[in-house]
Amino acid sequence: MQAFTQYTPTEIVFGKGAELRLADMIRKHGGTRVMLVYGGGSVIKSGLLPRLEGLLREEKIECVAFGGVQPNPLLSRAREGVEKARAFHADMIIGVGGGSAIDTAKAVAHGAANPGADIWDFWVRKRELTKSLPVGAVLTISAAGSETSNSAVITNKETGEKRGLGTDFNRPAFALMNPELTYTLPEYQIACGVVDIMMHTLDRYFTKTEGNGFTAEVAEALLRVVIENGSKAMENPRDYDAMSELMWCGSVSHNGMTGLGNAVDFSVHQLGHELSAMFDIAHGASLSVMWGAWAEYVLEERPECFARYAEKVWGVKNGGDIMETARTGIEKTVGYFKSLQMPVCFSEAREIGAQPDSVAEELALRCSFRETRLVGQFKRLDKKDLIEIYRKANRFNA
Repeated sequence: MQAFTQYTPTEIVFGKGAELRLADMIRKHGGTRVMLVYGGGSVIKSGLLPRLEGLLREEKIECVAFGGVQPNPLLSRAREGVEKARAFHADMIIGVGGGSAIDTAKAVAHGAANPGADIWDFWVRKRELTKSLPVGAVLTISAAGSETSNSAVITNKETGEKRGLGTDFNRPAFALMNPELTYTLPEYQIACGVVDIMMHTLDRYFTKTEGNGFTAEVAEALLRVVIENGSKAMENPRDYDAMSELMWCGSVSHNGMTGLGNAVDFSVHQLGHELSAMFDIAHGASLSVMWGAWAEYVLEERPECFARYAEKVWGVKNGGDIMETARTGIEKTVGYFKSLQMPVCFSEAREIGAQPDSVAEELALRCSFRETRLVGQFKRLDKKDLIEIYRKANRFNA
C-alpha cells in the first residue's frame, strides 16, 4: 500500500426527512445568508425547493435561489451564479440536486470568495485556489458523489473544454441525504447514476499498485452492492432499500475510500469528458460508451487485476486461464450496462452515432490537451493510444 492522506470532513445526515435539518446544519457550519443552487425545475415540481425556502424563512435565515443548472454544468451559468451570490452577500452556497447542481455550487462558492478572479482560471490551473465559501448539499440524485468529494467538473462551452478541479476546498461542509428524494427520477437518470457510481470505483480499482488488500475488498463490495441494487432500482424506483444503498454507495465511491493507497487511473472519465464536451451526452452514458473499449485496450497491462475483478465482483470461476477470466469480466460489465439500457458504443448513443476516424483523432487531441499530457496510470495513454480507444468505442461490440 502506498502512503496516503485521507480527508473526508463532510458531515452526513442520512435517512428519511434528512432535508428538514437544513437550517440546523447551516447554522452549525456558520451560514447566515445562503444561496440555493438547483437545476432544471424538478426540485420545484416536486415541491422540494419551496419547502426548503419556507423552512429557511421560518428559521429566519436569509436565502436566494439560483436555478437553471443543466447536466454537464456550464461555466457561463456558474459565472452568473457568482455575480448573484456576491450581490446577495452570500456566506454559504447550497447545492440542491445532483452532481451538476453541487458542482456549480462549488464553483459559485469559489468565485464569491475571490472577487476579481475568473473561476475558469482555477479549473485550468492558471490561478491557485486558496479560499472559498462553505458549501452544503441536499442530494436528490445518486450518481456523481459530489456531495462528499474533492472534485468539481465544469464545461466551458465557448472553448469546448470540460475540466475537473480537485481540491479540498471542494469538499462540502455537510450533505443531507434522503433516499426518498430520488423516487421521481426517470429510469435513464437512475441508470446513468449507477454507471457513474461504478466508474468512480473502477477508475480507482484498476491499478498497478499491489498489496492493497483492504482497499480492493472495499471496492469489490461496493461494486457488488451497486450492481444488485441498480437492477432493483430500475425495476422499482420507489424501493427505499435499493435507493438508499445506491445513495450511500455514490458518496463512498467518490470520497476517496475505494482508492486509498492506489495509484488511481481515471482514464475513462477523461475519455468520457471529451464526449460530453463535444456531443453533450450525459456523463454516465459517456462512461458506459467508453469503458469496454478502454478495458479491452489496456487488458494486457495487468490481466490478473481484471481476472480478480471478474471473480470477486461477477463470481466468474477461474478455470486457470487468466485472460479468459479477465475477458469474461469485461463482457459481464458491458452486458450489465446494456441491461440498464445504457449505450456501450458511439452508434448506440443517440447524441453521437457512428463517427468518422477524424472525430476520434480530434477527441484524442482534446483529451491529451493538444499532446501536452499523458492520460491515466494503469496504462499511460498518449494521443495514439487515445485515438485507438475512441476508434474501438466507435465500433465496440462485446
